[in-house]
Amino acid sequence: MASVDQAGTKWFKSTYSEGGSQCVEVAWLDGGQVGVRDSKNPTGPSLMFTPGAWDAFTASIREGRFKRPV
Repeated sequence: MASVDQAGTKWFKSTYSEGGSQCVEVAWLDGGQVGVRDSKNPTGPSLMFTPGAWDAFTASIREGRFKRPV
């Protein structure tokens, strides 16, 4: 996947975030890509997903596929 200029990117946390230090941030990037980064390391690397991959990932979350074992 090609590199995307992230200068001026507006990152946000989920409204479900508890405001702690264990959060990820998401950004809508040029070309429809979605960026994800660790909120503890905002100058560090970020992951980039295509719109289809992001949709599949978030659908899996909504379906409960990533629940922590009890």
